[in-house]
Amino acid sequence: MATIFNNDKPSRISKGHVIGAVIGIILIGLLVFLAMQRPSMEEQKAAVLSDAYREGSPEFQDLTKDIIISTSEDTVEYQNAFGKISMSIKGKIRNKGTKTINGLEVDVAVIDQQNQVIKDKRVLVVPTQVAELPPGGVIPITLSLDGFDKKDDRANIRWKVRAIRVVR
Repeated sequence: MATIFNNDKPSRISKGHVIGAVIGIILIGLLVFLAMQRPSMEEQKAAVLSDAYREGSPEFQDLTKDIIISTSEDTVEYQNAFGKISMSIKGKIRNKGTKTINGLEVDVAVIDQQNQVIKDKRVLVVPTQVAELPPGGVIPITLSLDGFDKKDDRANIRWKVRAIRVVR
């Protein structure tokens, strides 16, 4: 009977394995904690545009007249796996003004023949794609809009500057 309860085999779990597992769990917990402390994309976007000029201010009108946004002929539409239509919209943004832009938010909208918006999307272009847009500078922009029906009248694409911040 003594031989049943007497186990002379060495344990497969050593102190080193236990200590390594505890250290690993602590490191993963620390990484998760640090990731949770980072501000969300919306908070970061709000911080970037906190002192930007917006529609209605005289500075906004002066700055936006120097922003030229054009849609490229490379814009394509394709059917996704769910039977909906997606559009890959390409364009260029040019700063023909004299000030360096370090914050630029634009809207892109797909409109029908009656100028009604079918789908739109707001994008923070500067500083997410480039740090700044200098005078005379041009940056390409590519984005996708998803979820169109086949029957949607996708007649045109419209761009609009929503917020602009310049180096002071």
